[in-house]
Amino acid sequence: MLYYLIANLLMTTILFAVIMYYKYYGVIVTYFALAQVNQVTAVKNSVFSLMDPYFLFIFTDIVFFAVLLFKKKGDMDWKMKVNKPSSRKVALSIMTVSLIACLFNIVPNRASMNEIVKAEQMGILNYEAYMIFSNKDQEFVEPEKITQQTIYDIKNIKPSEQPILKGSAKGKNLIIIQMESLQNFVVNLKVEGQEITPNFNKLINENYYFNKFYQQVGQGNTSDAEYVVNSSLYIPPRGAATQMYADRELPSLPKLLKQHNYESATFHTNVVEFWNRGELYESLGFDHYYDAKFFGEEDTVFFGASDDVLYRKTVDKLVEMDAADNPFYAQVISMTAHHPYTMPDDKKLITLPERYEDTLVGDYLIAQNYADKALGEFVEDLKEKGLWEDSLIVIYGDHLGLPIYSLNSGELELMKEIYGRDYTYTDMINIPLVVINDGVTEGKVFEQIGGQVDLLPTIANLMDISLEDQIHFGQDIFNNEDNLLPQRYYLPTGSFLTSEELFLSGSGYDDGKHYSLSGSSSENGIATEEEFQRALELLQLSDSYVNSLPLKPDEVKNTD
Repeated sequence: MLYYLIANLLMTTILFAVIMYYKYYGVIVTYFALAQVNQVTAVKNSVFSLMDPYFLFIFTDIVFFAVLLFKKKGDMDWKMKVNKPSSRKVALSIMTVSLIACLFNIVPNRASMNEIVKAEQMGILNYEAYMIFSNKDQEFVEPEKITQQTIYDIKNIKPSEQPILKGSAKGKNLIIIQMESLQNFVVNLKVEGQEITPNFNKLINENYYFNKFYQQVGQGNTSDAEYVVNSSLYIPPRGAATQMYADRELPSLPKLLKQHNYESATFHTNVVEFWNRGELYESLGFDHYYDAKFFGEEDTVFFGASDDVLYRKTVDKLVEMDAADNPFYAQVISMTAHHPYTMPDDKKLITLPERYEDTLVGDYLIAQNYADKALGEFVEDLKEKGLWEDSLIVIYGDHLGLPIYSLNSGELELMKEIYGRDYTYTDMINIPLVVINDGVTEGKVFEQIGGQVDLLPTIANLMDISLEDQIHFGQDIFNNEDNLLPQRYYLPTGSFLTSEELFLSGSGYDDGKHYSLSGSSSENGIATEEEFQRALELLQLSDSYVNSLPLKPDEVKNTD
């Protein structure tokens, strides 16, 4: 009984972890996520918010049998009767049949592309075992075959010979503002007359706005967005980029700008050890980072100083950097509007209708309203300090805020009310992008699609920085109408976006689903199997390229 309880507890804990992880990420957790265990205490509020009490019923049988096992009086006769040695031949036969049955579930379903479909076909525990024993080395493309022209050919694009806006921000400072959990649907959203993001709305009405811009993050969420934006490379197939790629000498935006005498810094109110950011910043070539040690514990929310503190102290540092002879690049990471969006009372600046109370959707809107207020004050500070007109400013959301899998039926109804239709995967990964170049940009909406991987080449064109010697997987979205955006992690491997739709892979291409960018779904759509193969090829090429990059000097030393 004791051994049974131990085995039962182990398997039930695995199943419980699967439920909890799926509730946020929409994927089946595997042993690779053990690298995240040290992050759990930092985001414990998010973890607890995902748990419905009825999930705990999964442990009911363990409690029942534990009571039987440890009850000492009244049941000794029963325990003696059942405590008889079993036949080893019978036990071995049962185990053999069970193993064969498991293999019959595992072997035929190994080729399935969609991780969720694969887990469903194999069975959860079989899938977990398969992921452990199938951890073979990935096949990489030979480095000499990875060229920029190869990437262009796979993406079916041809760089413009006379790109528009080229050099329009040459010599200016660069300020990138990465907004926590900001999805595109909040832009221009009003709830019973109340604007959720009035300051962001004003920015897009006066500058260049991309309404079909999409996240490309994975397990590392915010830190993955930092990696993708600064490198124009895709996230790894497993794990966070900060954990898998931070040992490499990564080509990056800070290093490109360094060639033009830019000083670079990144600002984030959490500790730099969270998500191994310190190692990532070193690999990307940032000159400075400012974390919790710089921002202190004033007005903390969740696990760092509030956005008010972030922007106030950041602008002082930017003024200091601007006083130097050379221009600067600053990436500012907002954080207060973080899941589960339970804001302190003094930061609840709007009152929503009763139907939004005690819902994730309502809390999310209140958090984004506060983040928008703080952003507006930062904008005014930049203008007052003379930084606005001398800077190229890029603002985008880092990743989704309302995963479909996290919403209950009532919350999905609220999203349906907001959208006027069902909330879909296309909506979930849609984040806003606004590009501000004072004296150049004006109120204009760009309809072409783009992803976070496209920001580096887009910025390079605006600042007239050559990418001739730098491999990049993104493209200048001002000068390319068509795009192919592979997705990983939040969507099954093999999923991708085109200018017309989102393709969600199944076991492969044939049983995949098609979602128009407007949200409707169908079994048949515009995305082709050839595009499906090209999206996979792009991911393999990116994985191969990063694997071919040299290790950082300290990593080489440790290896030696």
